[in-house]
Parts: sequence; C-alpha cells; structure tokens
Amino acid sequence: MKDASHWYSQPINQHIRLVRWGHYGTPVLLFPTAGGDAEEVERFGLIEALGPLMHDGRIKVYSCDSINGQAWISGQHSARHCSWLQNAFDTTIYREVVPAIHADCRNDSLPIISAGASIGAYNALASLCRHPDVFGCAIGMSGTYDLEKLLEGQFNDDFYFSSPLHYLPALADGPQLSTLRERFAVFAFGRGRWENPDQSWRLANLLGDKGVPNRVDEWGPQHDHDWPAWREMLPTYLNELA
Repeated sequence: MKDASHWYSQPINQHIRLVRWGHYGTPVLLFPTAGGDAEEVERFGLIEALGPLMHDGRIKVYSCDSINGQAWISGQHSARHCSWLQNAFDTTIYREVVPAIHADCRNDSLPIISAGASIGAYNALASLCRHPDVFGCAIGMSGTYDLEKLLEGQFNDDFYFSSPLHYLPALADGPQLSTLRERFAVFAFGRGRWENPDQSWRLANLLGDKGVPNRVDEWGPQHDHDWPAWREMLPTYLNELA
C-alpha cells in the first residue's frame, strides 16, 4: 500500500512531500540521497527490497523530499543559505514529519528508525543525535557525514548545530545525551568504488567516546557506493532492528 501527502512547511518556506509504503509495523523514515525526492527509494528498488519485511508487518516505510540535499548540490545558493536550510530541515522533520508519522501510526510514542545512504545517512544520524526522544536507532549506509568542505569558509551556527561531527564533542551531560546513550546507530560501508569509510569511523568513534552504542560494519569489495549495495544492506539491518 502506498500513500502520499504534502504540505507547506513553515520552517523551510516551501512544500514537502511524505510518502508511505506498508500497512503497519515499526516506522522507518528513509532519507534520500542529495538530489533525491520522496520517491527516489522506490525508483531505485529499495522499497521492493524491503517488500518481505513490509508484507510480514515488520516495518512501515516513509520517505520525504531531500530539500536540504538538493540545495547543497545545486550550486544556486550560498553556503550560508544551505546551512540555514539544513538546520530548518531538521526543524521540519521534528515538528512536522515526525508528528505526521505518529498520527499515521496512531501512536505518539512509537520510536522511529531513521535510515539513509550518502547524505541520507547524514540526515538519518543527525536526526537520531538531535532528537533521541523520537528516534530509536539510525542506519547510515556509505555515509557522507562531513559537509564542512561545502561551506566555502563560511562556518556558522546553523551548520554547527546541524552537524554531529562538530557539536557532539562539546555536548555536555544532560537529557539529550542521556537519552542518546539509550539509542543505537549502525554505520555500514563497502570496500568498493566511491566509498569513503573514514567519515563513518570518525562519527562512530565520536559517538563511542560519548557512550552512545554503535557498530561499524565493513562490507566487501563488491559493495560500491551505489544502490545495489544499499538494497542488500538495508533489509539486513531492518530485519535485525525492527
């Protein structure tokens, strides 16, 4: 079963779409790659790969437009605007997308699994780190976690508070970190083409230093930074975590 909704999001000052597949089960929010929209995961076969888990009622899958990712790669906006949008996108996820998922599941306290590949992994891990009150675990595949190279030297607060690699080292003990220590993150990457495992290790080690449970999985050389690898990875992890 597939359903779609859209609305005008005030934090980002534009429309956003949320698409759902499945009837019931643990809610999973999939973040697209940088240039992707809410239905990218279906076009590239990821929804089909998750079909057995949805059929068995294990998971209910959602995906939203990658509005911030599209801005970063478009070349049409300043780094400061992209940083603002990255932070605003997080607000949209927390204040609008999460409540929409909870309303659809008819359960306001159901933890959500966040997942994504490439910059989608960034958004999945950033959502877990900033909002462990609503996200239960995160799955990052072939993650791109360090966006500082896109800033053109314009480092700013919007970027800092959006980037786990930058704000986590200074995150003090308190409700956010305490709850985050009860969550779980998986970092997966292959040894094939276009992969950059260093960024996954950096964030995983940082979470470990903060006492946040996580695991790093290295897949084989046949697993490139590409959809065939992610179609194999994600069902494996959701079968374990959902």
